[in-house]
Amino acid sequence: MIRSAEFVKSSFKVEECPERMIPEYAFTGRSNVGKSSLINHLTNKKKLAKTSGTPGKTQLINHFVIDDSWFLVDLPGYGWAQTSKINKAAWKKMIKDYLMIRQNLAAVFVLVDIRHEPQKVDLEFIQWLGEKGIPFSIIFTKADKPRKSQIQSNVSNYKKTLQNTWEELPPTFVTSSVKKTGGEEVLDFIRRINASLAQQDISAHSKFKDRF
Repeated sequence: MIRSAEFVKSSFKVEECPERMIPEYAFTGRSNVGKSSLINHLTNKKKLAKTSGTPGKTQLINHFVIDDSWFLVDLPGYGWAQTSKINKAAWKKMIKDYLMIRQNLAAVFVLVDIRHEPQKVDLEFIQWLGEKGIPFSIIFTKADKPRKSQIQSNVSNYKKTLQNTWEELPPTFVTSSVKKTGGEEVLDFIRRINASLAQQDISAHSKFKDRF
């Protein structure tokens, strides 16, 4: 359970992100995948992240400090809402710069709507993360929508699709912000990574400075 979750700042460029060198975990996915709802579910705060039925609500890199020990980062969706080409290009550059440059990024969570077949834009983004050596996991959202049997089938189908190009599959989680399920498994995963990092007898800066 998370004890405290506080908004820190919003940034348009990676250079504007908080200077504090604690592990951080980025959440991203196609627009309207339920990212803000998941963040509110994980932190048990209804309005920590702003939710909207309009895709593209998140347009900046939003940092939240969790239990004063790690950052949760809300990234803009990469499926691109209806906006200008200039804005789309700026968002794309913002996300990729952040993922490539941010030194204390511990892992990325790619959110996928469990109701849909594997989408090209998701698969391309996942492939890009792999090519750049950026650790990531997949979080299936909106698990309250389909039947249980359909959930299992869709997750299995997604993994089979990934196996076409991946020898080892990333960790996966199934969540529902409506039913409040799956969130604790995600948090346990984050805690294990944090514990592993803490066991390394080196400074936070040294842990991450040679990451990319």
